Amino acid sequence: MKIQVLNNISEFGLKILEENSFQLIKDDKINEPQGIVLRSFPLKDLDIPKSLFAISRAGAGTNNINISECSEKGIVVFNTPGANANAVKEMVICALILGKRDLVSGNKTIDSINTEKLSDEEISKRIEDMKKAFVGQEIKGKTLSVIGLGAIGSMVAEQAIQLGMHVQGYDPGITVETALRLPRDIHVCKKIDDSFKGSDYVSLHIPLNEKTKGLINKDLIKCANKDFVLINFSRGGIVKEKSVVSELNSGQISKYITDFPSKLLIERLANKRDVIIFPHLGASTKESEVNCAIMACEQLATFLTSGKIHNSVNFPNISSEKFGKHRIFIANENTPGIISNIAEVLAKDEINIIEFVNKSREKIACNLIDTDDKISTNTLAKLSNIKGVTNARLCY
Repeated sequence: MKIQVLNNISEFGLKILEENSFQLIKDDKINEPQGIVLRSFPLKDLDIPKSLFAISRAGAGTNNINISECSEKGIVVFNTPGANANAVKEMVICALILGKRDLVSGNKTIDSINTEKLSDEEISKRIEDMKKAFVGQEIKGKTLSVIGLGAIGSMVAEQAIQLGMHVQGYDPGITVETALRLPRDIHVCKKIDDSFKGSDYVSLHIPLNEKTKGLINKDLIKCANKDFVLINFSRGGIVKEKSVVSELNSGQISKYITDFPSKLLIERLANKRDVIIFPHLGASTKESEVNCAIMACEQLATFLTSGKIHNSVNFPNISSEKFGKHRIFIANENTPGIISNIAEVLAKDEINIIEFVNKSREKIACNLIDTDDKISTNTLAKLSNIKGVTNARLCY
């Protein structure tokens, strides 16, 4: 099978694909691959080839992929939650400290000193005079609100508690698994408005989608304490930037720290000290890039060879040990009658089912079918032509 490699993916990950005998194609021209591995490549701008079975994103965000189109065509989309969590967490802790201690401006002021005609004593006096302009505040004892309590958000919460902060949080899709991962001392709010109340710092850790686009608006911002710090290492589109700028002007927000530059923010940076912008550095560590690449490539290889799914953003998790010589993977709409139609096709072609596993997730379902009988291309074509089936293939 062919794997299209879009973006620079760590060799530690690509080695996994090569060891599984996949052919790697390293260019931007999509050439009928069975799998794609990528980071931030804008896949939405391209037509999805009919040959494609899966896409694996080396990172958590998948807003560069048309998830709904992939779901309609039976294409599994993977991401790598938690693989870059520590890298982003460290950036957020850095941002918490920078929020009320203007270390960046202090450093720039030192850089501006012309030492050519100054003695050491004169430099020391000038620096002592500067200190008064950069008196800050400690984060210990302050209240942090974490919006989104997944892999990154839960780590940020735990670290902040260890640093002496009071932490509250909100997650619209909190699960039992998520709840068990949270530190004991966090207060989980039922409404996002409540999580903003009393906050000295707010840190965002939610995906960008139709529900979260522009979620952080003027009304929510006014729920927090006056002079609070807003930190965004999720996605730029989650925040309404004009609302943020307006509230920076009013003093409701004391500082906005983000990993997502925009024209509006860069222009403000030229004249104000109330924004700190990084060039999307949250996950930019050697360790994070390796972790994401390994996880993305492992998931892709496992799915293409065995049909097993873990960490998909659009398909249910499915796993089963192989009990026969051959395995079929089928993706389909989650509607009545399809399983019986699949079984009927296999029965007519005299294929005995040893194991049949079915899993569903909202409108999507998938199946793993094991048999000792040989599967012909004609049988696969019949399965693919069943109404509601979006993908049917053999796992090699």
